[in-house]
Amino acid sequence: MSLAYVALGSNLEQPAEQIRAALAALAALAGTSVLAHSSLYLTTPVGYLDQPDFINAVAQLETSLSPHDLLEALMQIEAGFGRERSFRNAPRVLDLDILLYQDTVLDDPQLMLPHPRMHQRAFVMVPLAEIAPDLPVGEHGQAAAIAATLDCSGVRKLA
Repeated sequence: MSLAYVALGSNLEQPAEQIRAALAALAALAGTSVLAHSSLYLTTPVGYLDQPDFINAVAQLETSLSPHDLLEALMQIEAGFGRERSFRNAPRVLDLDILLYQDTVLDDPQLMLPHPRMHQRAFVMVPLAEIAPDLPVGEHGQAAAIAATLDCSGVRKLA
């Protein structure tokens, strides 16, 4: 079994409900358990700004799936939720990204691990730091220390 961290995001069709349903879908994956998940966070868009705010979270998984099999399963979940990939950073019903998978380092056309931009994104690092503050994030340091260096003004924890 391997430990993996997955970022969840949604800004369409009742995003908080989409994230809650996605957490249930992750827990239902064969050979996979959700060990922990962060609170939900309301976050401002990054990249393409003319869109609704997002709801983001991070889940800690224990899985027997390989990194590529986990990626395929996440893409199937996204498709089942109606995810359309119209353009980069477009509004979406559901976005699932593998952030970390054990100590795996990958750089291939399908998957890069650790996620190459996670350490720059408050909407990822704040929820990750909530559930795994001491987690090493590649060569960048521990999750909580990284989160403390980011502009978190666009990230608000929901009740």
